[in-house]
Order: sequence, then C-alpha cells, then structure tokens
Amino acid sequence: MTADRKRAAREKFLLGGIVVRAGLSTSDRAFLLGGLMEMARVEAGSPEYRRLRDIGEKAFRTSSQSEEITPVEEMLEWR
Repeated sequence: MTADRKRAAREKFLLGGIVVRAGLSTSDRAFLLGGLMEMARVEAGSPEYRRLRDIGEKAFRTSSQSEEITPVEEMLEWR
C-alpha cells in the first residue's frame, strides 16, 4: 500500500469513528450524506459553525473523560 493510500485509508477510518461516536452508525447513508452536505454549506467562523464546533468539542471532552477510551477514540483525539 502506498503512503497516499495509507493516508486516505486512515482518514476514512477516523471519519468513520466520528460517525460511530456520534451514535449514527446505524443511520441511513443518504440521511448522513444529506446532513454532511448541509454542514458543508455552513460558513467557517459563522455563528452556526461555532455552535456546531462547540458541541463537537464538548462531546470529545465529555466522552473521553467519562468512558473508557478505545483505540479509535484515541486516534480521533490525537488529531
């Protein structure tokens, strides 16, 4: 596996971990894609962007302090 393919595979693995961490692993793929496409429209630095980022930051802090950390979560925190 080339370095670029390894990097791409790792990125997909990390993003999949975020989906699992959000509790969306059993959600419909079209629903997930639609939600992500809507989030892509949010302008960086806007109030909505900051609101969503704050929610995510809090979720990373809360779950890492209150639950046993799995290897996937360790990688997500590393990033």
